[in-house]
Amino acid sequence: MLLDKIALLLTIVGAVNWGSIGLFSLDLVAMIFGNMSLLSRIIYSLVGAAGLWCITLLFRDTTSGNTDN
Repeated sequence: MLLDKIALLLTIVGAVNWGSIGLFSLDLVAMIFGNMSLLSRIIYSLVGAAGLWCITLLFRDTTSGNTDN
């Protein structure tokens, strides 16, 4: 499903950003788009929503033979 792939991509972006914060004290989103600018806040919100969406992936039945990927 396309929404699943978009959510996964955004979650990966968030994970890379948190990794860079933890390892290097470098917030990539803030560096690129500005510290708590409107665009940064939108990106943070989208990453958060994507993380919540990815929770549903844990509970999906992947054994039913669904091939609409």
